[in-house]
Amino acid sequence: MDWKEILRRRLAMPNTRTNGKKSEQELKDEEMDLFTKYYSEWKGDRKNTNEFYKTIPRFYYRLPAEDEVLLQKLREESRAVFLQRKSRELLDNEELQNLWFLLDKHQTPPMIGEEAMINYENFLKVGEKAGPKCKQFFTAKVFAKLLHTDSYGRISIMQFFNYVMRKVWLHQTRIGLSLYDVAGQGYLRESDLENYILELIPTLPQLDGLEKSFYSFYVCTAVRKFFFFLDPLRTGKIKIQDILACSFLDDLLELRDEELSKESQETNWFSAPSALRVYGQYLNLDKDHNGMLSKEELSRYGTATMTNVFLDRVFQECLTYDGEMDYKTYLDFVLALENRKEPAALQYIFKLLDIENKGYLNVFSLNYFFRDEIFDMVKPKDPLKISLQDLINSNQGDTVTTILIDLNGFWTYENREALVANDNENSIDLDDT
Repeated sequence: MDWKEILRRRLAMPNTRTNGKKSEQELKDEEMDLFTKYYSEWKGDRKNTNEFYKTIPRFYYRLPAEDEVLLQKLREESRAVFLQRKSRELLDNEELQNLWFLLDKHQTPPMIGEEAMINYENFLKVGEKAGPKCKQFFTAKVFAKLLHTDSYGRISIMQFFNYVMRKVWLHQTRIGLSLYDVAGQGYLRESDLENYILELIPTLPQLDGLEKSFYSFYVCTAVRKFFFFLDPLRTGKIKIQDILACSFLDDLLELRDEELSKESQETNWFSAPSALRVYGQYLNLDKDHNGMLSKEELSRYGTATMTNVFLDRVFQECLTYDGEMDYKTYLDFVLALENRKEPAALQYIFKLLDIENKGYLNVFSLNYFFRDEIFDMVKPKDPLKISLQDLINSNQGDTVTTILIDLNGFWTYENREALVANDNENSIDLDDT
């Protein structure tokens, strides 16, 4: 019989007092006494179960509130100590040189061309001599990952060393980025990434020529590329692991190369020439010099052939201030138009083309801009509407969006056959000469 049934029966028993009655307060007190007694007995039966629950490790720790200054400082200091310890666990330059020396000493002949190789036996010998920091790299899994078609079952020493270097660089960079993670949650806010890039500038020789007065505009230009492509939901924060996984940080750190070619600088969004080009275009468009762009000023962007209906949509959907666009919004616009094959850019443009906010482009939407013959190019699943995924899958996204937003692009597409014929004729004329 459980404690609830015992309590019910006990309360139903007749009163043994002389007058046969109890006050309401006495009944309540007795009920509470009985409840406490039987509940304690019932809880005692579950003692072993409760002891088991106590063995589960704590997995949630409340973050300090804004007014808990001491707890916040303690958390920051403990994170800094943790990151310093992690940094000391990484191979330094001297240890990397020693690793290369050991690998070269234990190479396994014959060489393939000029490439030194090493077999698994020697690989393990190097791992024993290289020290505890290298232990994680000398595993069967790593060896198998780098093993390809060598008939002797060896791996390239250079490929392995590059693998180690890459791992060390990733960990160093992750630690460096984590130092700017104020929230300590594994992501960077816009201000965090701005601080990281601002302090990185002096370490990049290719940016030595930048005036300090331009630093804020450079940082804004650099940060926008990260957030445009890595924060599609516009949450205002990016996971550190996403920053490490993309190629943008490689492009940024490429500026450490003092002999970086002019061609590489021109194609690198983070280079000084590229940043000055984008900002210079913005200044040239700003005819009234108020630091903002009106619809009329933006209409002169590129070849000045964007359609009025498209420009209307830009100023309807994008963030503006009293009907004018600031530099940050302009950067999103430029990144979308210069990278039309990328899903993030297509998403930006798709939102502008989707005038009814339905999540797809129907005949009305496309007629609103230009031609419904675009359906033939995209070949969507639904013959009456085009989704963003249809646009991406078609591999025609850049062409389609160019036709819809740029008069010159539309004219070029309409006259593509004539242009090809003219090019052929010109090449024939050149051959004749």
